[in-house]
Amino acid sequence: MTDDSYVFEGPAEPAAPRDNNPPLSISELSFALKRTLEDRFGHVRLRGEISKVNRHASGHVYLTLKDDKACIDGVVWKGVVRGLGVRPETGLEVIVTGKITSYPARSSYQIVIESMEAAGAGALLAQLERLKAKLHGEGLFDPARKQPIPAFPAVVGVITSPTGAVIRDILHRIAERWPCRVVVWPVVVQGDAACGQVANAVRGFDAMRPDGPIPRPDVVIVARGGGSVEDLWCFNDEGLARTVAAARIPIVSAVGHETDTTLIDFVSDRRAPTPTGAAEIVTPVLADLRAAVADLDRRLARAGGRLLEDRRTRLRAAARGLPARPEDLLALPSQRLDHAGSRLASGLHRNLAVHERQLITAAGRISPALLAQRLDRARDRLGHAGQRLGAGLSANVAAHEARLARTAHRLSPAPLHRRLDQRAARLDALADRLVPTLSRRLDREETRLAALSRALASLNPKTPKPGFARVETPDGVMIPAAAGLHPGQDVRLVFADGARGARIAGGDAPAEPPARPRPAPRPKAPPPGQGDLF
Repeated sequence: MTDDSYVFEGPAEPAAPRDNNPPLSISELSFALKRTLEDRFGHVRLRGEISKVNRHASGHVYLTLKDDKACIDGVVWKGVVRGLGVRPETGLEVIVTGKITSYPARSSYQIVIESMEAAGAGALLAQLERLKAKLHGEGLFDPARKQPIPAFPAVVGVITSPTGAVIRDILHRIAERWPCRVVVWPVVVQGDAACGQVANAVRGFDAMRPDGPIPRPDVVIVARGGGSVEDLWCFNDEGLARTVAAARIPIVSAVGHETDTTLIDFVSDRRAPTPTGAAEIVTPVLADLRAAVADLDRRLARAGGRLLEDRRTRLRAAARGLPARPEDLLALPSQRLDHAGSRLASGLHRNLAVHERQLITAAGRISPALLAQRLDRARDRLGHAGQRLGAGLSANVAAHEARLARTAHRLSPAPLHRRLDQRAARLDALADRLVPTLSRRLDREETRLAALSRALASLNPKTPKPGFARVETPDGVMIPAAAGLHPGQDVRLVFADGARGARIAGGDAPAEPPARPRPAPRPKAPPPGQGDLF
């Protein structure tokens, strides 16, 4: 190559500087982190509580493990699910073994679980079970205390978040089924402040008056959408549960989905599986009611028509059985009455003749001789009875006289005199013992009375002891305590030998000087036989 072959085209381009720190792509960094995590944490063993479980249609199980400070996502592949020691359930505390990996599409790390074993019930669910048992023991879950839901509410109260799909679903469903007034009390439904706001809303609805500016709801819905156990935990608060149980308005709980259960579901008057289901529970279907009323109206008209037609037919049949003239109804009974009246006189005469013949027959059998015979027989029986009675009375009197004689022989005054003498001697002895006993008892009581009189005289505030004084008002009313005195008050000091006037100067009495500490005791001298170490 010769010099003529070069063509001048300007200055040459400078070479690009070499970069010592080339940039990485997102994918390169994500997969580098993935390899690092899998190499460093290829086998780990974790203990935690399962928070939420999602069983995918593919057969894989996605869940979250947590403790009181952190949580980690986990995945169980379809082939491993069958070999797990326990079935993953929300709230179950487990010990899992697997490897840590990352999911580059979301820049998150997770554990691929290879084995799982139970480690006990979760702390939150264990606490919930204890609280549930406590409230159940107090009778808050008793079905007898639950109030019925009104069939046709005029006002429905809703306690939920003002934003979100829940309130829109409830309003749409109520407007579609039973157009009525809906009063919404907006609250937060997640976090620490949720339980307090929901409890205040329940108390606020319960305190409303039917004639107030905002009408009192006939039924209240407490609603929230689905979520994890942590998201719904505010509805397991004890204070909120007691507030719902004490409410006078029927309350329907609609917290979470059908599989979610919270504490207020047990104390509320009715539980709905979803917020939309709560709207269906508290409201009837207006179209169905109208159709039912129309059907009842048609049935009433048909039944009334059939009844009128039946009565009309019966009336026609009864009319066909009547004669042409009303007098024909009484013709046959009148004829029978006439025949009976004509036979009545002859019948009475025949009856009288029959009774006369019977009387004559009976009188023939009755004669004075027959009566006399009966009287004689009665007199004979009476005489025999009198004779037997006299003999019996004589025998009875003789028996009683003999018994009285035997008893009289056993009764003599000597035993009675002996008993009287014994009682008299005993009475004399008791009288001899009673006199000295009464004298000694009277002496003791007199001595005791004198001592009590001396003690009473010494304790009488009206006669103070020497060195003591009684504080009185100028008109003689005793002041028993320092609380009854005030500065500048005139008082009267009563001593044992007289009284003097005084005035209260004011101020509290000086405090007593603190007691001087006792000197420490001197150490005892060692016994003579023991030497001194120093």
